[in-house]
Amino acid sequence: QLDNGETVGLMLERGQILRGGDKLYAENGWVIEIIPAQEQVSTVVSEDSLLLSRICYHLGNRHVPLQIDVGWCRYQHDHVLDDLVRGLGGVVCCEEASFEPESGAYTSHAAHSHSH
Repeated sequence: QLDNGETVGLMLERGQILRGGDKLYAENGWVIEIIPAQEQVSTVVSEDSLLLSRICYHLGNRHVPLQIDVGWCRYQHDHVLDDLVRGLGGVVCCEEASFEPESGAYTSHAAHSHSH
């Protein structure tokens, strides 16, 4: 949905992912910027990179979609996963924030082009 309330539909190639800040250029000249929605997430912040790596490993081993950045990771809120993270020594903050998980090795990003 656009800021003006208008609903639009998109046809994307399979595996293509839109991220916050990406821009779409319409045939009518419009430029549409992707703004990620806010949702309930759990964020783990740690200056201990080994601890954060262990937490990401254990969450990833459960096929949990993760957003990973320097010093923190984020996943869709789940109290069972929060307890797992706390059991590993992590501190969990439940909050409303955008969630843009790692896309995986077999997906493509909208702003990326690659030719062979």
